[in-house]
Amino acid sequence: MTTSLMWRLRPAALAAAALLLAGCAGFSADGGFGTSAEIARDRLGKDAVWVRTDQDRIAVQARTQALLAQPLDADSAVQVALLNHAGLQASFAELGISEAEYVQATRLPNPGFSFSRKTSGDELKIDRAVTIGLMNLLALPFAVQIEQGRFAQTRLMVADAMLRRAEDTRRAYIEAVAAEQSARYAEQVRHAAETGALFARDMARAGNVSALDHAREQAFYADTAAQLARARQTALSARERLTRQMGLWGTGAQYRLPERLPDLPRGRPAMAELEAEAIGARLDLQAQRLQLDSLARSLGLTRATRFVSVLDVAYLHNSETGRPRETGYGINIEVPLFDWGGARVARAEAVYMQAASRLAESAINARSEVRERSAGYQIRYDIARHYLDEVVPLRKRISDENLLRYNGMLVSVFELLADAREQIGAVNGYLDALRDYWLAEADLRGALGGRLPSAPQKGQ
Repeated sequence: MTTSLMWRLRPAALAAAALLLAGCAGFSADGGFGTSAEIARDRLGKDAVWVRTDQDRIAVQARTQALLAQPLDADSAVQVALLNHAGLQASFAELGISEAEYVQATRLPNPGFSFSRKTSGDELKIDRAVTIGLMNLLALPFAVQIEQGRFAQTRLMVADAMLRRAEDTRRAYIEAVAAEQSARYAEQVRHAAETGALFARDMARAGNVSALDHAREQAFYADTAAQLARARQTALSARERLTRQMGLWGTGAQYRLPERLPDLPRGRPAMAELEAEAIGARLDLQAQRLQLDSLARSLGLTRATRFVSVLDVAYLHNSETGRPRETGYGINIEVPLFDWGGARVARAEAVYMQAASRLAESAINARSEVRERSAGYQIRYDIARHYLDEVVPLRKRISDENLLRYNGMLVSVFELLADAREQIGAVNGYLDALRDYWLAEADLRGALGGRLPSAPQKGQ
């Protein structure tokens, strides 16, 4: 039977234990959330709240209502999401779990106590023992460092979750506004097509138009009605995706969106050294680096304890009837007769190499992702600008020329209507190109860690 008391250890061990006891970590007031929120605030310019009390909930509701009182812009939608999304709140709870594990790692191991009472006739024998795991005590500083690194990693991962939620919300916002804008334009087209179809019907009844021209206008009207229905369904789905991203329900889902997306920047955006920007700024890469450091410490601890992983020190205090009391100490050690710890070390090394390879993979993918999204950002700007400066004006000019010819009775009304259909295609192409540009901007923002190195000016 083994047991130990701190005062039976050597003075150096006693001093170390006292130092460890004095250095036991306590729970922070914010659970580490302040660090994560500050990182997100620096990248996004937005606040996040970990709702843990009724006061927090009331404050979030009040601020959300103030934001929803006005038509939402992209930044307001991101702010609403950071305040209300339940999945994000679940991510915040990871901080509490990680901090609890860190605080637990700083606690001294509890001592054990054993007691036995034996009788033999008139003789009574009592054995007492107090034990403590010395190996756990010696490994405590290493365990604290490991859990401290994991806690720092969790803070980065939570901040990265905020950035990803912001990116997803921004994309959903762009798609929702673009879909509603397209649906409104589709409704205008349907009304125009209905007017053309009624006009063709009246002319056909008067015998002033062929059956073929009449059928063309009727077919175009029928097609625009179907396109309007699809556009409305797309707008509804896009709005619901945005609602989910913002974590809204009930009356909160009755928010208003602007009628159109922002205009293109005046100049062609140009950015340089984006790969280095991404490698230094992305929080997922920083979290993986901290994980690698934590695994390196864990590997060192595994190697240090490969031969002896169980070492208990004991203080003994035994008494027996008619005999003097027995006091002393005992040691309980695991003998590495069959297991020399090689498997544990091999596993720890494999886990470390796995994490190192995954970090390298993530860094390579991040560089490629930034190059791809930067190229897409530039190209989609050029496409949208081409529609705005070339395609749509040319179609309008052609429409104006045809209108002049129609007024001079040089072309028929059906040629004028056919040209209007071509102009509709050009406008739809521009709306799609404008949406794709802002989506590309959101993708690049996410690939760079939540913010662009330079923000282009808005406005045509």
